[in-house]
Amino acid sequence: METDKKLLTTEQITDRDLSEQIKTATRESHVRAENTELMLSFQRGQVTLPQYKLLLCSLHEIYAALEEEMERNSDHPGVAPIYFPSELSRLECIERDLQYLCGPEWRERMVVPAATKRYSYRLRQIGKENPELLVAHAYTRYLGDLSGGQVLGRIAQKSMGLKGAEGLSFFAFPGVSSPNLFKQLYRSRMNSIELTDEERKSVLDEAVRAFEFNIQVFDGLQNVLSQPKVQEQMSQFTDINSKAFNMQQSRISTVPLLRMFFGFFVALITISMGVYAF
Repeated sequence: METDKKLLTTEQITDRDLSEQIKTATRESHVRAENTELMLSFQRGQVTLPQYKLLLCSLHEIYAALEEEMERNSDHPGVAPIYFPSELSRLECIERDLQYLCGPEWRERMVVPAATKRYSYRLRQIGKENPELLVAHAYTRYLGDLSGGQVLGRIAQKSMGLKGAEGLSFFAFPGVSSPNLFKQLYRSRMNSIELTDEERKSVLDEAVRAFEFNIQVFDGLQNVLSQPKVQEQMSQFTDINSKAFNMQQSRISTVPLLRMFFGFFVALITISMGVYAF
């Protein structure tokens, strides 16, 4: 696997704060995502409902695996300190968004790229075999979501013409009154996890894999969206709540919108996975 080439040696591990080590370990992947041409298109701030729905389908697959494994291992010493289901869980939020935007049959009509399924499989694998590695995925996903949610939520709302907060629950954290204070608490909790040197190196390696998995998910979405049949399916994957928005978005050229969506997802990865210097 390509990600294996990027794993760290023990000699590269210096600072003892796990949160800082993860930031250092994933820096190269972060830079690659930031400097992609697709990232620049996100600055235009445009995404269509069919594209957003496809993104939510992948996020649902990822968070279903992550949160089921976190819950199953909530008493594990490597998971318990950073287990905050009331404050951070995203799965129910994503399901509310899919229900609102796609209607009651959203589960039967989900489209999930193979790369997303590989990421989900990895989460379930480590949940069963090495639960202490879950901290790498939980930290990079949740704290990034918490940091970028407000900005991305406003961009998505404006781009898709949504009038209220419905359909954008993924970006909201009602259980967190102060994101900055909560992030400090979270980092302190994860830094308190006791790990051997070998376990610590494995967690850092897993953080690199987490970022690479997300980039692969992006590539998978890009490939899926290039298929006209899938574009049509996602356009029809709707209910009365979103028909007006789809009609509005259909007036805009498809190709530029695809480019903008790719930028949107790379931005989601970059903000949600790589921005830790708050």
